[in-house]
This record gives sequence, structure tokens and C-alpha cells, in this order.
Amino acid sequence: MERSPGTRVRLGGSSVELSPLGLGTAPLGNGGYREVDEEAAAATVLAAWEAGVRYFDTAPHYGLGLAERRLGRALAGLPREQYAVSTKVGRLLEPTPHRAGRWDDQGFAVPAAYGRRWDFSADGVRRSLEQSLERLGLDRVDVVLLHDPDHHWEQAVGEAYPALHELRDQGVVGAIGAGMNQARMLERFAVETDVDAVLLAGRYTLLDQGAAATMLPACLRAGVSVIAAGVFNSGILAVDEPSADATYDYAAAPGPLRDRALRIAAVARRHGVGLPQAAMAFCARHPAVAGVLVGARSAGEITHDARLLSAPVPEDLWADLEAEGLLVPGTAH
Repeated sequence: MERSPGTRVRLGGSSVELSPLGLGTAPLGNGGYREVDEEAAAATVLAAWEAGVRYFDTAPHYGLGLAERRLGRALAGLPREQYAVSTKVGRLLEPTPHRAGRWDDQGFAVPAAYGRRWDFSADGVRRSLEQSLERLGLDRVDVVLLHDPDHHWEQAVGEAYPALHELRDQGVVGAIGAGMNQARMLERFAVETDVDAVLLAGRYTLLDQGAAATMLPACLRAGVSVIAAGVFNSGILAVDEPSADATYDYAAAPGPLRDRALRIAAVARRHGVGLPQAAMAFCARHPAVAGVLVGARSAGEITHDARLLSAPVPEDLWADLEAEGLLVPGTAH
């Protein structure tokens, strides 16, 4: 399903609409232990805006609040009614003066001035959202997602979800859902609760099509929109020719997986399509997917991704990938 940059897709039964491409801000929180300076962070957000991006995703977890602060500063002055912001709840940030001089140990190049504490209680949801709004400098966010409740299902569905449901009913937030790196629990949220959207990271890609079996069809039946994130599987699908040091899910890519990526790239190349373009287009074309979310740490990266996603992809590409056993049967239709 090709979508122009000006297209908007509504999340579930909510009134919140997303652009086909969203900017993920984990890199702007110095993710991957790679520092991004203030000027580059602001330029990335503004370049996304110029490219037609109107959806921005963040979380307290990203750089211990740094990503939220940077996003808020960059969006200040832009017309609020024209963009949507999602943030997440489930990790409360608490000051850690005893860790002065130490650095964060969870993937972000920031001082460990705060610690993360899992909290999917109703009070934790409200406190987290209040803190996020302060960091963002906004009076509301459009989407709130339960963040990685993998080991907290009971509290997340029994306490956090009802709190979000109430906030949505009150008009405090426009849409609610969950964001995870696994499909099974997100499918449960889609089937067993009244969420508007789920954010699935890395589990529906050219190299991992598992979510196509039951999760995506379940979301379609339930009217729950899917935001596809991690579409490059942390790097292996982000370049036309994955090298020997390519990463898959933030670790060294196994040889057979790299070989599979190279085979996909070869088929795509016959159709005049690069591997990153195919990776984004594959996710975007599924009818359950409302938008594709990509992280970027520079203006050039997000401009490049926006250009690729807006370019047409020959329909025959998907049939050829399926014929060569590189797509699960049925995903090409």
C-alpha cells in the first residue's frame, strides 16, 4: 500500500491521525551509547518536519528523559494541531544522587542522574505522564503506550490499562496502546482490551515475518492499528549490502541471516529497489499498519528515509520474494 507524504491514517477508533512515516527519538536520547549534540538533534526533528513527518515517538526511557526534552524544544513553535506525539509509561524516572559521576548502563550515553523503576500502577501511569508533559513542554500528548510490559502483564492490564482508558475517556489523551519487541503479548492487548494501537518493534520485518501469522490479522479484526518500528532490525536492513559486521537486534547478525538479507537485496535490486526501501515498504503495505517508525540521529538520515518511503515499489517485487522462499506465503498479497 503506497501512501503519499500527505496521507493521514487514523489510529483505531480514535481521532488521532499519523503520517505514514514517524520519527523515533531514541537516537536523540544518545541511544546506542552514541552522543548527538543539541544542534544535530534539533536539526533532525526539523528535517523530519520538512520531509512531511507529522508523527514523533518518544519515551522517558530514551536517555533518561533527554529525548523528550530535545523533542519538546525542537517542536516548540510548530503548529500543535498539525502533529502527533506518542510517549510511554511503565518506567518511572527517579533521581539517583548516589550515582553521581556514573553513566547510564542501559544503552544511552547520558549521566546516570536518574534511575528507572518499573511501575505499571495507575498512580505510576499518571506520575509518568505528568513528568513527560513537563519534559516535553506540552499540555497534552496524543498517544500513550505501555512500554515493554513483558514481565508485568497482570499489573499492566489490571492497573495501567484502566488508568489509560480513563484518561482517554476524559480527553486527556487521544489514543492508548502498548509498545513492545514481541508480537504475542501485543496480540493479547488487541484481543483482550480496548486499545487503539500497538507499536511492534522488530517483529514484522523482511527478516522476521512472524507477526503476519496471527497478530496482524487479529489487529485487523479488532480494529487496532499497528505502528511498525524496528523495520531495519537495528541495522542489517538499513544498507543495500549488509557487511560482515552487520547487526541484527543490536547484536552481531548470524551468518545465515546475513545471507538471507543479501538474497533479499539481490531480488530487490532486480526491481530497481534498495534494501532499506524494500524494508520500509514491506511493513507499510500491510493493511493493519498505520505507519512506519524509524529512528534517526541526523537530518540526512530522516530525509533519506522519507524519500525512500515515498518512492514507488514495483508490486512484482513481493511476488518474486515469495517465489524464492524469502517471504512467508501470503504476505505478498
